[in-house]
Amino acid sequence: MLLHVRSIAVSVSVMCFFVLSFVCWLSGQAPFTCCRRAFIGALFTYVVAGLAVKGINAVLTNAMIADRMNRLKGRNHAPGN
Repeated sequence: MLLHVRSIAVSVSVMCFFVLSFVCWLSGQAPFTCCRRAFIGALFTYVVAGLAVKGINAVLTNAMIADRMNRLKGRNHAPGN
């Protein structure tokens, strides 16, 4: 089963936004600075997470295709066929 790219990327980026804003707030930055840095970090995380999930989906798809091909080869070359 393939993973849903958008939902995973959004979840990861939202978590990143809040973590970055909290860390920035703890360091004593202005609220606008915290929000801007957290937004940029979340945007970057969204792109990276989306690419990572697409890569994982490509690997899973390739593995499923290879498994199916191996099963079909096994049926065609079985003794007695």
